[in-house]
Amino acid sequence: MRLDKFLADVGLGSRKEVKQLLKKGLITVNEQMVKDGKQQINEEQDQIAFADEVLVYQRYYYYLLNKPQGVISATEDNRDQTVIDLLKDEDYRADLFPVGRLDKDTEGLLLLTNDGQLAHRLLSPKKHVDKEYFAKVQGIVTEADVQRFAEGFSLLNGEQVKPSKLMIKAVDSGAGTSDIQLVIQEGKFHQVKRMFEAVDKKVVYLKRLRMGNLWLDEALALGDYRTLTEAELRLLENK
Repeated sequence: MRLDKFLADVGLGSRKEVKQLLKKGLITVNEQMVKDGKQQINEEQDQIAFADEVLVYQRYYYYLLNKPQGVISATEDNRDQTVIDLLKDEDYRADLFPVGRLDKDTEGLLLLTNDGQLAHRLLSPKKHVDKEYFAKVQGIVTEADVQRFAEGFSLLNGEQVKPSKLMIKAVDSGAGTSDIQLVIQEGKFHQVKRMFEAVDKKVVYLKRLRMGNLWLDEALALGDYRTLTEAELRLLENK
């Protein structure tokens, strides 16, 4: 691996910023100052240090976030706070991105990573990865709705959605509301909300609970995040 790529991968900055650190003589390889970013190094065997601090190579990063409302699932935005803005300075990396999207007013599980291959496996329609949501719905959800969701149906614009698993958790007849959980394997724009609109109901609160085999850590407060455990990462890789 080139030295400048190693330095960028461990979060010291962009290639341009890394070049300046090298020029200032702040980087050593096996205790020898190196100023040429093109030098080849072995990231597992060579000792690379910045200002005498040994750098440990980690290629991929994985954060489990409990996304709050009002924050958008993007890497940058000129108007709204993004999920990347929620990261502490020491955890920020320019190559991190959210895996998929949650609507601005939707809460819950969102994975942040720089592992493009894992993101592709989780988001590819061909992989059939479950996404499970909790929703509070204005309207009484019935067994007829459960059956319709199980069969798949057309949205109001004629777009077809695949079969999904709708579970009724509670119904408040007086308030005219229902608590449900829904498992889908697609990721169409505003899909859960549009599915209920198609059966004359309205989602008033939405939270993602699960993606593949990875569940939201309920101990995380809204806006908080943590590194995935090795066990959770294996669950994701096995979907």
